[in-house]
Amino acid sequence: MTLHTGWLAPTGQTRQGTRHIAVGATTPATPLTARSGILPGTNDGKYRVGGLWMSGNGPMTATVYAGRAVVQGPAVQGAYPVALDQDTVITFADGDPLNARIDLVVLRVYDDQYDSSKRSEAAIEIVKGTPSAVPAPPAAPALSLPLFSVKVVAGASAGTNGILWSGTGIVTDLRVTTASVGGILPVYNNAAVPGSYPGQYQDNDNAHFLQRWDGTGWVAYPKEVGGIAANGTLPTGSYVGQFRETNGVLQRWNGTVWATYHPPVEVETASGSLNTYGGWTATWSARRTRGIATVRMSVTRTGADITAGANGYITDQQMCALPPGWPPGIAFEAMASDTMATGCATITATGVVTLRSWTPTAIIRNGGVVNVTATYVL
Repeated sequence: MTLHTGWLAPTGQTRQGTRHIAVGATTPATPLTARSGILPGTNDGKYRVGGLWMSGNGPMTATVYAGRAVVQGPAVQGAYPVALDQDTVITFADGDPLNARIDLVVLRVYDDQYDSSKRSEAAIEIVKGTPSAVPAPPAAPALSLPLFSVKVVAGASAGTNGILWSGTGIVTDLRVTTASVGGILPVYNNAAVPGSYPGQYQDNDNAHFLQRWDGTGWVAYPKEVGGIAANGTLPTGSYVGQFRETNGVLQRWNGTVWATYHPPVEVETASGSLNTYGGWTATWSARRTRGIATVRMSVTRTGADITAGANGYITDQQMCALPPGWPPGIAFEAMASDTMATGCATITATGVVTLRSWTPTAIIRNGGVVNVTATYVL
């Protein structure tokens, strides 16, 4: 195997190697560091990540396949781009006679300038775990990227059945992704990793939607995004979760075809007590989505009875106020009712709810409940 490194090693860095490691992938973690991870993509575009995949090929051996990655060191050291240009066979030690253990397969970077290892290179290594009745994976070495954990059962060896490669819970994929700054990160074992800046995007294949980092959490992004791949420039996707624009429609590559992307519909609800004016108490419940809100206010009369005139006239009654963010864009006339009589209530753009008319000669008694219901554009 040849593991090309791109950090100006004292010896061995060739022009070919430098071309291999031109990964262009630095998803920010902090102003001076990047996320460690594997570059996404497969030959047929059906899967998110193909680089540095591993599969068993013998009782105690496995193949780690070619791929490219970035391994971030401490801030002072910077990020290390690495490219494995050919499939590589690794060999696991025989199992303990009594207990199973869990080994860790890692991509490890050595830099003599910082670790005094007398090595300036990268390596695919197996970190041997400790045999135990309840085995746990060992800690990853400094400056390494975990790729897989492998359970080595008690007594496993080349002379027995070896590692049970097809067994449940034997091999765990630990790889994570990285992408170029500003690019949409295809999530792979790293959905919960915080973003680095508001406006960063990731494609969450588990949740099946695009997400935007808002400074505190990943939020489903409900708007179409053009320009991911320009119209007519990408006939076939290169990895699941890639996006393109086609005649004004955003499409997502699902591994086989380009499918029209349907963003999730976010619905926000609210309920509780409202601020009221003298003579009233109020509770409310509400839902809104895509700029449309439906609200229902139950307003209880606590003051003197109100009797409507023969023409339905009453003195305007300021009853309650909606909280910020919920009033209509302009003043709105809403229906009011106590199931026996009806009237009209105005909801202003500042959220003040005022009862303005009532069924002629009808009475709103102390303790009576007036329900005000409305659907409007925010």
